Amino acid sequence: MKYNKFINNRSTIRLLNSSQITIMETGLRDGIQVVEKYVPIKDRVVIVNGLINAGIKNIQIVSFVNPRKVPQMSEAEDLISRLSPNNKIEYSALVFNRKGVERAINSGINKIETSISLSESYNQKNLGLNNLEAIERLKNVIRLGLENKLKIRAGLQCVWGTPDNREIDLDNITSNISLILNSGVDKISLCDTSGMATPDTTSRLLESIFNFFPRINICLHLHNTYGYGLKNLCRALQFGIKEIDTSLGGIGGTPYLKNSKGNIATEDTVSMLEKMGYHTGIDYKKVSEQSRFLENIIGEKYFSGE
Repeated sequence: MKYNKFINNRSTIRLLNSSQITIMETGLRDGIQVVEKYVPIKDRVVIVNGLINAGIKNIQIVSFVNPRKVPQMSEAEDLISRLSPNNKIEYSALVFNRKGVERAINSGINKIETSISLSESYNQKNLGLNNLEAIERLKNVIRLGLENKLKIRAGLQCVWGTPDNREIDLDNITSNISLILNSGVDKISLCDTSGMATPDTTSRLLESIFNFFPRINICLHLHNTYGYGLKNLCRALQFGIKEIDTSLGGIGGTPYLKNSKGNIATEDTVSMLEKMGYHTGIDYKKVSEQSRFLENIIGEKYFSGE
């Protein structure tokens, strides 16, 4: 990554006004999308209820994508229809195009996440689009979602690069953030899709972004491919990051990157945060029970948490 434009101004580090951290559980979407054995809907409902019992209030349930490409998401609407109504729980779905938004609306879900990659090669693999086409589609997804009064979080994938596209220029990052903010979305997810971030690059990137956008509301989606996930999170906390994506048991990864690993594990993240004095409202031992339940269905090879 090119850091020649990064400003080393430590005064930009933001201190938390509160010890509260929001965790969004992504295991049922990001986690199982790469799993070969199909996870029955009835078992996913058990896991959802178990996660809620553990104190998790934000759950990314499904992605509305082509079921031929991601078979685990082939019964997305069925899963959503079986969820018990609970106004204290925010369910969400990942979408990438107009059809995905329409499916989300028809399913009754009221929040969507969407994203594009900063890596041309990854956009081609994931969306079948070049960067300019991906940006136009992102803008259309946001517009349709807002018109239908959906909550929206938009994200940038591969912010810290990919093995075949290591240099993501700061101008590329900030221009895409500006585009998202100008589209009417006020919450942006930065995704370390390939797990290539390190503590130092995490600090330098966040410092530069907050210099450009002092009031930006950032969420982090960290993968643990090279074992830096929790270390990167510790650095990010210095900048006032209050929302983090995690996955039960550290399950997950992308089918489009070789040796991709899952998100930072929900259990590990919650345990670490609580020991550091932060509050999540989550019982990590109860989350572990759901990880073991899922492990009995799909096997242990997909899990990377401690």
